[in-house]
Amino acid sequence: MAKAAILQAPGQPLVIDHVTIDKPGPHEVLIRTAACGLCHSDLHFIEGTYPHALPAIPGHEAAGIVEAVGSEVRTVKVGDAVVTCLSAFCGHCEFCVTGRMALCISGDTRRGPGQPPRITRSDDGSPVNQMLNLSAFSEMMLIHEHACTAIDPEMPLDRAAVIGCAVTTGAGTIFNACKVTPGETVVVVGCGGVGLATVNAAKIAGAGRIIAADPIPEKRELAMKLGATDTIDALANDAAAQIVEMTKGGVDHAIEAVGRPASAALAVASLRRGGTATILGMMPLSEKVGLSAMDLLSGKKLQGAIMGMNHFPVDMPRLVDFYLRGMLDLDSIVAERIPLEQVNEGFEKMKKGDVARSVIVFDQ
Repeated sequence: MAKAAILQAPGQPLVIDHVTIDKPGPHEVLIRTAACGLCHSDLHFIEGTYPHALPAIPGHEAAGIVEAVGSEVRTVKVGDAVVTCLSAFCGHCEFCVTGRMALCISGDTRRGPGQPPRITRSDDGSPVNQMLNLSAFSEMMLIHEHACTAIDPEMPLDRAAVIGCAVTTGAGTIFNACKVTPGETVVVVGCGGVGLATVNAAKIAGAGRIIAADPIPEKRELAMKLGATDTIDALANDAAAQIVEMTKGGVDHAIEAVGRPASAALAVASLRRGGTATILGMMPLSEKVGLSAMDLLSGKKLQGAIMGMNHFPVDMPRLVDFYLRGMLDLDSIVAERIPLEQVNEGFEKMKKGDVARSVIVFDQ
């Protein structure tokens, strides 16, 4: 039995209740959750902007310790420290075998219709849906082995948790989707957890000018601490013009990390000839982002990058190494640590936009 935060209906606060976690199947891993970050993506599901079968347990940015493994699991063992990742991969579909694991949507990473649910309510045995392959707002997780990877046991797990989504998305975009080369110019629009990780990764990659655009002064200051060379108010009427002026023609890479149509428009407007805009944020499903005919004639490109187009079994241990070597500043990205019972208050703070990342820390 495990304590968990359950979403019962869109727009309602999460309810703390007890759930029962099944035993691991052949390719499954049982994890005692140590920490889980609060991500804006969770809020989209909680508010009903993105649909999901309910009741469900949100949470997808987590780290923990392996408690048990299925008979066929070879990638992790009992006692391993692990980081989880929502982009679970099957390993044999077209996307996986062509190196685009983040695009895998194979049902092989979930239990089939004829199998018992991974999670049920402890009181009546009714099923609880697993969200994004993980459901990490819970003391225990039962997941596919290809939804986690082992990390250096020296890594503090409250900071390892944010690698699971925010850092993998932001850093992965720099290293994998954009392949930023030393000296290239970058603007990051939105300096929450994902945006700050993007700024930090751009510094690690050796980007030249790194511009952080956000309306909140405190977040712009944090971005400077993490490697930004310049900051601007993203809501300024001439924000795009400021970026084009300070870079003498626009940036090589513009990365939208908040999920607002206006932010995506700013990213596109900030590009130089031949530049690429990359959209990370989850915008309302009805929204579209585009390039004008002149943008296309100027060789500009627009792309999405789900979860930073990660190869997480390789990427996450490297990000842990970057932290342990003092290159990746996760301490600044984690704004506060809270118990599971304060999860709703954490999301209220997120709506106000005044904290970088709240992390739930579970009793170990």
